[in-house]
Amino acid sequence: MPKEIERKFLVANELWRNKVQRHVKLRDGLLAFSDGRKVRIRFYDDRATLTVKGRRNGISRDEFEYDIPSCDGLVLLEDHCDREVLEKTRYHLIFEGFDWTIDEYHGLLSGVMLAEIELPSEDAKFSRPPWLGPEVTGKQKYRQTNLVKAFAHRKLATNAGE
Repeated sequence: MPKEIERKFLVANELWRNKVQRHVKLRDGLLAFSDGRKVRIRFYDDRATLTVKGRRNGISRDEFEYDIPSCDGLVLLEDHCDREVLEKTRYHLIFEGFDWTIDEYHGLLSGVMLAEIELPSEDAKFSRPPWLGPEVTGKQKYRQTNLVKAFAHRKLATNAGE
């Protein structure tokens, strides 16, 4: 069974930018969310994936990801995501033998930057890059669904004051 074992961190500075090996623009939409489980559609370039994630158990969870036809992915993203579709640039880099990604959000979550490392086991040791900020793994505030709620609320409050 496929497992996702990851840790998330805030980004402390811009030192990572000159280490980027590649990047891709992503659009993510949440199709369903219930009790820590979620079904997500992701669209990038001309590729679409459907991902099912189970509940977290520590820093691990089941994750199933499937390629789907791009035209189906676009319809799901545009017509069937109840919440805001998120846009971000995902940067890929390597630090001391581990693959890292940094997500720089645009649109609704503009200004949010999160670093992630996927690990081979929950107890895997890794060195902290100099651009890494505090760990936010498992912190409710930094889950995508909660970030969207917080930023949407802030946006509504700002618009109400105009």
